[in-house]
Amino acid sequence: MEKKDFNLAVLFDADNVPYSQVQEMLNEIAKYGVPTIKRIYGDWTKPNLAGWKSVLLENAITPIQQYGYTTGKNATDSAMIIDAMDILHSNKVDGFCIISSDSDFTRLATRLRESSKYVIGMGERKTPRPFIVSCDKFIYIENLGVDDEETAAKKESSEEEKKPVVVKEKISNALIKLLRHTINDLADDNDWVSMAEVGSLIMKKRPDFDPRNYGFQRLTPLIESCPKYFEIEKRKVENSHVKHVFVRLK
Repeated sequence: MEKKDFNLAVLFDADNVPYSQVQEMLNEIAKYGVPTIKRIYGDWTKPNLAGWKSVLLENAITPIQQYGYTTGKNATDSAMIIDAMDILHSNKVDGFCIISSDSDFTRLATRLRESSKYVIGMGERKTPRPFIVSCDKFIYIENLGVDDEETAAKKESSEEEKKPVVVKEKISNALIKLLRHTINDLADDNDWVSMAEVGSLIMKKRPDFDPRNYGFQRLTPLIESCPKYFEIEKRKVENSHVKHVFVRLK
């Protein structure tokens, strides 16, 4: 199924995501499909949610009012879960994007996947691990809108100061081990494997894997930065300017 035909229900937890990055979130979601349903849940009588108003109008997101009936209980989560199940049974979408940093949606993500729906999670780095691994793909909000190092170096210093500070992870031995095992799992008789296949299998193993965590926009330059462990080959497709990237272990 092509991205243009892949319909997504995008559900925001207003209490657990920043409204300042909604446009960047929607731009990221567009890479995976069409957000045909966009709803956000919260108690809109609370003053701390006032900043959402203009953002919702600009991005055609439908606000769902949910009063907090009992102190200490999150009625917003319950409303979001009930709506998600209604959407699931309507069979109008191919996947869901749950935007929250709350582990309360772990069981929901699992249930949606059990119904053969593709589930994208999106939240801050503080998101508990159980919710992250219950999704097919998890995206950290802190990575959105951040340029790679080469592009960032060309920006004016004044523009750089306006950007949020993002802590990039180091390329650790654990990451090298993950890459090596994945390449070895897929390698052909000549030890080569398509970079696209590597990326696909890594995401199945680690839903929150993202080259942007390490300061790279894509997997290829990340692996190219480790020439001690990997060899890259770019093969040109006949009668085309397209090149397919392959990798093998050294």
